[in-house]
Amino acid sequence: MPTIFSRIISGEFPGRFVWRDDRCVAFLTINPIKPGHTLVVPREEVDHWLDLEPTLAADLMTVSQLIGRAIGRGFGSARVGLIIAGLEVPHTHLHLVPMNEIADLDFARAEQNPDPAALDDAAETIRVALREMGYGERVGA
Repeated sequence: MPTIFSRIISGEFPGRFVWRDDRCVAFLTINPIKPGHTLVVPREEVDHWLDLEPTLAADLMTVSQLIGRAIGRGFGSARVGLIIAGLEVPHTHLHLVPMNEIADLDFARAEQNPDPAALDDAAETIRVALREMGYGERVGA
């Protein structure tokens, strides 16, 4: 049975995509710790990040750096945190979170019922930053 992420990637479930390429996608989480909290996910279902084929792992990190730069640019945070937790969905995913302090990475602070308009605005902020950085052709709509 496909994971929820595979179902989002296929379009079966909605997602606020900010990046799409042949090997991975990036979309906003539905339970953000901070506005702009984005997941970078391989198209291929690989449960544990340690099991990623090395070039796919490198691709995920490259895309995470690009998206992280866009998040930093768009949200003006001091840093962009990266977390690979992997307990909640059996499909590798990298959490990118704008942060100004370590508490900004606390999953206990995640919004359970975020405003859909705020999620849309956050996605558009990242898309605009990516376009400004010259990545318009890969920006997901």
